[in-house]
Amino acid sequence: MLSHEFIRNAYLAGTFIALACGVVGWFTVLRGQVFAGDALSHVAFVGAIAAAVIGVDERVGLFVLTLGLAAVMAGLGARAQANDVTIGVVFSWVLGIGVLLIAVLSTSSSGGNGLIVANTLFGSIFGLGAPQGIAAAAIGLGAVLAALAIARPLLYASLDPELAGLHGVPVRALGLALALLIGIVTAEGTQAIGALLVLGLIAAPGGAALALTSKPYLGMTLSAAIALAAMWGGIALSYAIPSLPPSTAIIALAVGAYALASVSTIAL
Repeated sequence: MLSHEFIRNAYLAGTFIALACGVVGWFTVLRGQVFAGDALSHVAFVGAIAAAVIGVDERVGLFVLTLGLAAVMAGLGARAQANDVTIGVVFSWVLGIGVLLIAVLSTSSSGGNGLIVANTLFGSIFGLGAPQGIAAAAIGLGAVLAALAIARPLLYASLDPELAGLHGVPVRALGLALALLIGIVTAEGTQAIGALLVLGLIAAPGGAALALTSKPYLGMTLSAAIALAAMWGGIALSYAIPSLPPSTAIIALAVGAYALASVSTIAL
């Protein structure tokens, strides 16, 4: 299996994307920001389509629009934590723009537009070249290191924001930083497993880890390990079963881990 270059590229990119989704996803679930992650996955889709309409690299649209709206949502929320009303407004606006852009794209004579839409929705981890795989790995590693660098004060600000603020913890700045990290992993994950499914790799491992342990650093480690196992296992399953898309296999394993963690918690 590893003799194929596309598999090696998939594992290179997927490893660090999964680690980033696991670590950032743990904080996303802890702070109740899963709905924000869902909104940003739709923003990523619209960003890629907008880039295709303009005629620039879809990664530009992915990151620019996703990070921009992540910052906007954080800025409009208390303590830089977007509430459901803010997220709902962004959701509605983004979906409307998305429908318009798809209509514009459908009038183009380019035969590759359908492939762009499909790859953005469902991902194309097997289609990543070596430069894309290296870039994805670097971005994922950067997101992990950034999340670990702010983990301690972010945990404090998440559990008791009022007390954290009184002790001089920059609660709003940390909330903005997390929002941007969610935007980064969403945009990068969209290239691998698609806008429709990337939320599963962010939320399911984090939810499973929180169900299994209340210890913060153990929880982050478990979340990253579950996301990584889902990524590695999903790629291997898809290679073994050609009719099974890798994104579907990856998310199925991640959701399965969450289901097992929930059942074990109930049983205990």
